[in-house]
Amino acid sequence: MALEEKERIIIPDENGEEHLFEVLFTFDVDETNQSYIAVVPAEQKDDDEVEVYAFRYEEKGQDDDDLALFPIEDDEEWELVEEMLNTLADEETHDH
Repeated sequence: MALEEKERIIIPDENGEEHLFEVLFTFDVDETNQSYIAVVPAEQKDDDEVEVYAFRYEEKGQDDDDLALFPIEDDEEWELVEEMLNTLADEETHDH
């Protein structure tokens, strides 16, 4: 059985340095009518304590690979996203 290839994206930081991230999941939040993406640094994925990053995203054009990422700066929006992340993480833990 082949291992599922993880989707990876490159995200530049505020200094313009590019970092490779693995996509955990993407999801939509009905309350905000926005799409979100949760990622972890690719080089950290095997560590016990992994920092998860979440961004609001919009697809630019027809190409699925072209995303515009936006930081989540609103506390209420962040709470909705955090709640969704916890739910998805719990479901993934129970599936294995």
